[in-house]
Amino acid sequence: MSKVSCSPGASNQKSSKESDEGKLKWWQLSIVGVGCTIGTGYFLGSGIGVGITGPSIVFSFLLAALGTYTVFNVLAKMTAEDPQEGSFCYYARKAYGKWAGFSCGWNYWCSNILIMGSQLTALSILSRFWFPNVPLWLFASMYALLAIIVVLTGTSGFDKIENLLAIIKFSAIIMFIILAIAALYGWIHSDKNPNGFPLKMNELFHDGFRGFWASLIYAYYAYGGIEVIGLMAMQLKDRSDAPKSGKIMLLGLTTVYVLSLGLAVSLVPIDLFHEKESPFVTALTNYNLPFFPHVFNGAIIIAGFSTMTASLYGVTNLLVTLSKDGDAPKVFAKKLKFKNLPLASLGLATVGLLASIITALLLPGKIYEYITTAAGILILYNWFFIIISSLRILKSKGWSKVLSYIGIALIVAAITGTLLERAIRPGFFVSILFIGIIFLVCLKMRKYWNQEKSKQKTKLKYY
Repeated sequence: MSKVSCSPGASNQKSSKESDEGKLKWWQLSIVGVGCTIGTGYFLGSGIGVGITGPSIVFSFLLAALGTYTVFNVLAKMTAEDPQEGSFCYYARKAYGKWAGFSCGWNYWCSNILIMGSQLTALSILSRFWFPNVPLWLFASMYALLAIIVVLTGTSGFDKIENLLAIIKFSAIIMFIILAIAALYGWIHSDKNPNGFPLKMNELFHDGFRGFWASLIYAYYAYGGIEVIGLMAMQLKDRSDAPKSGKIMLLGLTTVYVLSLGLAVSLVPIDLFHEKESPFVTALTNYNLPFFPHVFNGAIIIAGFSTMTASLYGVTNLLVTLSKDGDAPKVFAKKLKFKNLPLASLGLATVGLLASIITALLLPGKIYEYITTAAGILILYNWFFIIISSLRILKSKGWSKVLSYIGIALIVAAITGTLLERAIRPGFFVSILFIGIIFLVCLKMRKYWNQEKSKQKTKLKYY
């Protein structure tokens, strides 16, 4: 990692060249981006979106891709112009002050801890497909331990493992696309003929505009993870390649997402899709492919583990930056000589992870679904802040500015769409509760920040 200070008032005398420790090429970052992005939100969550809006889910994914691109594009530009370890937290602080960086950092930390616990629970349930008698807590503990080991391998080890997992996940999707095309053209035997992609409005939009609006949040879930790419852009050999890396990553993701979902809704009726099974497994249920459920179940587990590990890596390193900026206790900034690991930061993330696992296993499923939905919305709050921070820092003009406002509008649409769906509506209010808590802590921290500011002014007068 670069040693550039993350304080907004710090001198930039340590240039990129002086602090350049990057080893990644742009295409490698694209692969890591795929690994951090493809997760259970796509393999499982997309099925809920299909149930709500029908075949028009492909349009939801196209809109979410555009919204995701607007976020990554400005984040990559800010990283290329002023590379910092704190990534989006640093830029929020630079644009709006101490409170913004503090809020973004802890907002991201809390949401990812909740998401990791949710994914661990999902991984445990999926693993019982093969081992139904093994208790959930045992699987959750095993996956948590494996994720910690991956992070302990350091940045280079994390990159290599994420690259491998990304290839496996991407290969599973390509396998589905090939099998689905074969099924669509009758090359694989089935008792029922494929429906084909519907073109009538009432079939295309299963629940009208309301359902389409509500489905946006599920499409955004499938693209979640770009914040980790913003943090890892520091590892590029040439940081000006960050925008290109993001474009290739999103182009590849959008292509396979839209194509695979389009094929899935073309094979079977919409009413067969449900939240307890991947839409891709549902799509090929009528075909004589006994190996497919096992292969795809394994792919979903790999996807969930990959994104969960990426989140753990991200929050561990982010807490170091928060500590350096005075937004967390100084102990979290200390690193071991072994692989330069922030042990205290990883320790707190592990404690939060364990608490999240226990909560997920003890609370009724629906209640925890609300919490994890809130966590996803909190991520979108951070995306919103990334864009509005860029409007001040980059001073965008013309089409770039218009694109940013389009991104803001799409994020707002995805967040407000959760109010239209009863099953996830409480998640919106839980997210507001989290924002309220962070706001109250900010008010409490103002006294400390003002004292620090006074000390700095006194030092300047002295010198």
